[in-house]
Amino acid sequence: QVQLVESGGGLVQAGGSLRVSCVASKHTFSRLAMGWFRQAPGKEREFVAAVSWSGGATYYADSVKGRFTISRDNAKNTMYLQMNSLKPEDTAVYYCAADPGIVTRTESGYQYWGQGTQVTVSS
Repeated sequence: QVQLVESGGGLVQAGGSLRVSCVASKHTFSRLAMGWFRQAPGKEREFVAAVSWSGGATYYADSVKGRFTISRDNAKNTMYLQMNSLKPEDTAVYYCAADPGIVTRTESGYQYWGQGTQVTVSS
């Protein structure tokens, strides 16, 4: 079982930056594929970004490419999502996800999920 805890959400103005973090309980964090998903009010949860266990491969949704950066620090069991040039449409609850399998953009490909952290971008 892997416990995931997100932090770092908050309120920011459009054009601003925010970094959210996800800490995993498992000491085998370095063997987990990790991803970020988000869910806006009234919408389905959607893929944001993903990173392979080594950090060598990263994937992004088209809507965040060039603005968001996913990274991980395996020594700290932590994954990050640096969000720059934020837009009001980025407002959502951001979820951290993990899986011992291969990295994927697909929600069903992740076995473990955090509780989410709210990110609100004001116009």
